[in-house]
Formats: sequence, C-alpha cells, structure tokens
Amino acid sequence: MKIWMGTKNSGKIEGARLAFAKYFETVEIEGISVDSEVGNQPFNDEILIGAKNRVKNLKKYVKENGLEADFYIASEAGITNSLGEWLDFNIAVIENSTGEQSIGSSAGFQIPEKYMEQIKKTELGKVMDCVLHGKNLNKSNGGIGILTHDEITRVDLTKQAFVMALIKFVNGDIWK
Repeated sequence: MKIWMGTKNSGKIEGARLAFAKYFETVEIEGISVDSEVGNQPFNDEILIGAKNRVKNLKKYVKENGLEADFYIASEAGITNSLGEWLDFNIAVIENSTGEQSIGSSAGFQIPEKYMEQIKKTELGKVMDCVLHGKNLNKSNGGIGILTHDEITRVDLTKQAFVMALIKFVNGDIWK
C-alpha cells in the first residue's frame, strides 16, 4: 500500500505509519513537504483547513509527478478555544484514491492562558522550547513528551489522530 503524506516531519510520518500498520499489512509512507495555506500556528478552523489543504496540495504533487497512491494523508497540530479553554490537539485527514475523505483527532491538552499572547505572536513550539528549556521539541518527543513524562509523545498524538480517521476505512459500510 502506497501512502503519500503532506509533511517531511519524521515524528508525524512515524505516527501515521504506526496507525496504518494496525490495520494493513504492507504500509509504505513517503513524506512530501506541501503548503498548508494557513499560518505556522493554526487556530480553531485553521487546523482542519490546513490538514485538508495539505491533502489537496499533496494530490496535486502526486498527479503532476506521475506517481500513484492508495491514500493521501496529512496532519495538522493546532490550538482551539472552541470549548471555552485553549487546547492543543492534532487533526488527521485521510483521502483514498477514489476521493473518499475522513478526519480524526488526537487527545488534546490544555494550554495555560498565561502563554497564549506569546503563542499568538509566534507559535506553540517556540514557546514550549522556551518554557521547557528545550530546543526543537517539535522534532523529538515534543513538549507533550516532557509534560507527560514521556507517557504520551508527539508520535502518539499523531497516531491517535490517524487511528480515529481510519475508522471510516476499516469498518466498511457500517461507518460510512
């Protein structure tokens, strides 16, 4: 099974690979850097819009380069206050070769209000690097790995979002 993913981020690719490997025997994921067409720090609706844009731009890339795919996938991490508190979580979008699309999300964690102004000016990853005294936490287990004492990592959150998005594809017609 050939899967194209709209990122070069190795943690996101690994999370997606782990999710797909739960349900499919042969999984080959290749990452391509494509534009989300939203800011570096997506908020609210931009999270889903960014993930869907990555899939759209990925499909265009694959078509223009004469490549084949069984699935086109993307994930976007972002912050929402849609429940009245600031939460960080991931959205995954999966589209199969016939154009069926499904979305899923990861668990989320609360962002303290005291960091929100700084996050709005930059992005969560940079603020977490500063607060948690790390460098490029988004390239390792992530700030969530530090905050949960490695109980849940960035890879885990990505995997969760893709498992949720796969529900439509692994349950046949009962969930379509």
